[in-house]
Amino acid sequence: MCGRYSFSKFKSNDIIKRFGPVQLEFEFGPRYNIAPSQQVPVVIHKDGGNHLLGLRWGLIPYWAKDEHLGNKLINARAETLEEKPSFRRSFELKRCLVLADGFYEWRKEGHVKKPFRITLKDGGPFAFAGLWDSWLSPTGQTINTCTVITTTPNELMEPIHNRMPVILQKDTEPLWLRADIPSREVKGLLTPFPAEGMIAYEVSSLVNSPRNDVPECVLPVSNLF
Repeated sequence: MCGRYSFSKFKSNDIIKRFGPVQLEFEFGPRYNIAPSQQVPVVIHKDGGNHLLGLRWGLIPYWAKDEHLGNKLINARAETLEEKPSFRRSFELKRCLVLADGFYEWRKEGHVKKPFRITLKDGGPFAFAGLWDSWLSPTGQTINTCTVITTTPNELMEPIHNRMPVILQKDTEPLWLRADIPSREVKGLLTPFPAEGMIAYEVSSLVNSPRNDVPECVLPVSNLF
């Protein structure tokens, strides 16, 4: 799964440079320990262009009766997107990019779980493959939410965890965003990112608590591998 990640060192100009023309509609600062239920930077395609929005992490399907369903839907398994009512419609019509520069996972060693941070080797920003939806609350408020798609681990991730988020290749991101392309034609993008393009390192247990959103969360406490 993917339950915590970072987007720590990139500003508005960096977003435009990396993700192409995009209308910025969400103000954000450095985030070192992003957790479910928080507002996260997401790129969607609408009205003929790309827009950076702030969406709540934890998908609430449009048909949900209770917004708390989103607490259970922070991730969506790539293998079952077309089968699950919670994700099927969004997979077809509402795909998005969840922006990040690293993610955390915990490796179990005996009775201890050690946190690791995983990034691209070049340290640059990237996009998780995501889905989004809009939910109308009983009070008439529209809440936009998202989820991160996960897949099987690559060779780097296998010793750490049995799942990893789908990181899209840069040249496939525009394809993923296009709702006019059927989901069956983009399903093949939901594969593990090549291990040789990533690094992982142990970080402080500070990251265990979402209350700790500080630079120390991303600092290594052991060698890279």
